[in-house]
Order: sequence, then C-alpha cells, then structure tokens
Amino acid sequence: MFRKLAGLFLLCLTPLLATAGMVPRYKVLAPISQGKLTVFPIVAASARDASWFLTLDEGVRSGEVIVTEAGQLPMMIRRPQGRPQVRGPQVNNLVLLNNSDRPLLLLAGEIVTGGKQDRVIAKDRIIPPHSDPVDLGVFCVEPGRWTGATNEFKSMGAQMAQPSVRREAMAKKDQQAVWDSVRSSANEAVEVAAAAAPVAGMSAGVAGGLRGTTSYARVMGNDAVQKEVDKIAEPVTREYKSLIAELRAKNAVGVVAAVNGQIVWADIFASPQLLERYWPKLVRSYAAEAMTTRIAYSKVDVAAAQSFVDSLEGKREVSETEPGVFRQTEITGDGYRVFELTSLLPKTGFEVHIAKMVQ
Repeated sequence: MFRKLAGLFLLCLTPLLATAGMVPRYKVLAPISQGKLTVFPIVAASARDASWFLTLDEGVRSGEVIVTEAGQLPMMIRRPQGRPQVRGPQVNNLVLLNNSDRPLLLLAGEIVTGGKQDRVIAKDRIIPPHSDPVDLGVFCVEPGRWTGATNEFKSMGAQMAQPSVRREAMAKKDQQAVWDSVRSSANEAVEVAAAAAPVAGMSAGVAGGLRGTTSYARVMGNDAVQKEVDKIAEPVTREYKSLIAELRAKNAVGVVAAVNGQIVWADIFASPQLLERYWPKLVRSYAAEAMTTRIAYSKVDVAAAQSFVDSLEGKREVSETEPGVFRQTEITGDGYRVFELTSLLPKTGFEVHIAKMVQ
C-alpha cells in the first residue's frame, strides 16, 4: 500500500518537478531508422488534453474552414467593427475563416493549394471558433503562377513542407529564401526520382516537365517522387504504428528528426493524440528532407537527440500575443531557433506545439 501511495504521489508531483527542472521535461527514446532518416520519439513527463483542437486538414475537408485570396470574403464578416480592409489578392496574405465550434491549430509549413498560387503557412497560430475572417501570413511556394479558376484553397493533405523550406519561412521570414529552398528541394526530388525511373516509372518527358515547374506541390505530388518519399516514410510509419500503444502509454508527444546522422528538427505537441494526428504529414516531410539532402554520413545517438531536446532556452526571446487566444515565442540560441505556441484560450495556458530547428 505504501508503495502504491508513494507511486501515486510521484505521478502527481512529476509535472511540478519537471517545471522546476528537477525531472527532465522530455525524454528521448531509441530511434526508428530507414535509410538516411532517423527519428527519435519524445515522451513527456505529463500530457495535456488537446483533443478539442481542429487541424487544417480536418477543417478544410469538412468545409468548416475556408481559406481564400484576400478580399474575397467581405460579405461573411460577423462583426462590422472587425472588418479588415478589403483589398485584392496579395502574395503573402490569405484570408481564413473558421466556422467550426473548435479552435483551429495551424502549423508553419502546412501547404494550401489553389487560388492564384500555392502558399505555405508562415507561422504557428490558433484561430478561435466561429472567427471573423483572419489575415493569414503565408509565403508563396509556386512563383510561376498568378491565375486560378477558383479563389478557394484546399490542404495539400498528407504532405507538408520539408524542414529546409519550413526553416526559411519561420526563421528568415524571407520570400526569396523560401523560393530558393523550394527550387533546390524540388529539383533534387526530380533528380532522385528520375534516377530511379525504371522502378518509379518517371518518363523523360515527365521529368523534363517537372524540372520546368515552379510548383513545390506539383513536384512532391508526382507519383514517382511520392514513391521515393514512401521508400523512406513507410517503413518508419510501420514501425511507429507497431509501437503506438506503447508510445501512447508513455506520453509520446514528439520526435527529433535526423538526416544522415545530423539532427535537423524537432516537433513536440501537447498530447500524444495531437502528435498522432499530425504524424503522417510530419514523417513525409522528414522523409522528403532525407531524400533531397546530400551530406556526408555521420552517426547520431540518443544522447545527442536528448541534448537537443533539453536545450529549449536561448539568448533572446521575442513574443507575439493575441490576447485570450495564443502567444507565439521565438527563442534564439547558439545554432538553433525554438518556436513555442502557447494557447491562451479558457482552461488552457499550455504549449500546444514546439518546433526546434538547427540553423
């Protein structure tokens, strides 16, 4: 009985100790590897209930979330005093409307396709339920097009921008840097798929057409390119699924991703359920990074991944707050950036998503 009471006391005390720095906030487990890609599951001392957050994919699929070019929703504003200035389409702005009963979680790196050109979400944020139209900061990932049959967008679905593209949008916040990264990543993806043409089924004509496109979504959505991404992503996904019950029981809330033995990224969520909902998109983004990266091989171990997760503070912090909704904090350290999204909605006050990148 004493042991049970002591164990229960420790379980209740763990979140407080973790906050005080006496118990590691996160622990990195043994890796899952396939080819160039290695991912380390991250477990937390405690988890939050984040099940009520809506994802972009879920909202767009249900029709409750609408993303469109700027200036296309003037008649859908619920409160006249909140009316944004009506203007024409803008490269780095879209308008989003959340008609659902749930707060919408947006992650930097999620891609929406359609409108006059495809865009990538520039930063993490939360959109409250039944929101007025919100100006959404984005970057173009298709510079060669400025026409469209419809102004509305859909989610790219099972793919989001790979870490090298997310990094330029989140840290540099520079459109030209995003274009440069998109061009480099897309070109490399085409070359990898073309080299595997007898297996992947990419003809010379298709490869030539993709080399000429400026659309990141079109390249990554090509069947031959997807096959190459799947070669890396699917074995990792299968092993992850085989461990899912065990990982959920241990409060698995994130992963550290390494390419050719070099750590590049970490994504950490408030709960195992939230991680599971984003996992298919995340693993494919890491796999795309592995497919398109040419660096010398080196070995990475659990200790290195643990050290990466332990260092979430830095020399400089800049916060942006939407009162009562969210706070996003950008932390700059030696050779890395951390982006923390904290929910300020009623009964929350916790970090919903943390992204850490190597610079």
